[in-house]
Amino acid sequence: MLTFSVYGQEYSGRGKDITSILKNTAAFSQAYIDNDFSKLTSFYSEDGKIFPDKSDIIQGYEAIEKKWTLPKHIKVISHKVTPKEINVMGGYAYDYGYYEGATKNTKEDTTSRFKGKYVIVWKKENNDWKIYLDIWNSIE
Repeated sequence: MLTFSVYGQEYSGRGKDITSILKNTAAFSQAYIDNDFSKLTSFYSEDGKIFPDKSDIIQGYEAIEKKWTLPKHIKVISHKVTPKEINVMGGYAYDYGYYEGATKNTKEDTTSRFKGKYVIVWKKENNDWKIYLDIWNSIE
């Protein structure tokens, strides 16, 4: 068990697990920027659920992908996740912090920025960390 703090971020658990969660978080953001909603959905566990702001709980790959998929004229131009804490406990972990990003509406030639906070419960599946519960809401 390893506990360490980096720039106000608290990480607790095996270094290998923390690294894997951070890698998957960065890859999730990149899939979102790439508008690769199928890849983005692959970061969820088979029984994963999302809890979007002002929405019912959504579960199942098809429903999760549908929720994340943006209209063709909306392009994610940035997405960043900043964990404040990651705590690994056996086959589960939790992670909370902030996210921010921007989208471009190509029809209207406008840019929108967004910010929020999140909590993720991770689940280890086949030696990889998958998102089991994903809860977020905006702060702007």
